[in-house]
Amino acid sequence: MTTENALPGPPATSPSIVLLTLAHRIESQLGAALAPLGLTVSRLGLLGHITGVPGASFSDLARMSGITVQSVHTAVKALSGAGLVRDNTARAGSASAIEITPEGAQLMREAMKAVAEVDEQLFGPDADPIQRQIAEAVRAAFEGRFPL
Repeated sequence: MTTENALPGPPATSPSIVLLTLAHRIESQLGAALAPLGLTVSRLGLLGHITGVPGASFSDLARMSGITVQSVHTAVKALSGAGLVRDNTARAGSASAIEITPEGAQLMREAMKAVAEVDEQLFGPDADPIQRQIAEAVRAAFEGRFPL
């Protein structure tokens, strides 16, 4: 066997791969926890941005969510149709001011309970010690910056 065909040794620990693997696990569990509420992880994120930045425009939401303005329009239209958000645009052609409705705020409270349950499962006292360390590092890194 030549050197070019030799199998590599054990891979170096890649933070990217470790975090992607953990992110996939989190997204799967969070998606399952949100499904009974009629939410996806993406919709939860968008509702969270709308909750955190009342009066946000479609462009603001696109920047915060890392998606296109067109995708935000589609998602907000669906959220609005479900009575979860409203667009307080004064008139056609003016900038939008998207806000959460009382129904949307109630759904967010329920969703955050589901998030807390997933956090407990994945990062609580009975979780894998490495995952608990990761959670502690994330909390320390973002402490006081914004509510998570």
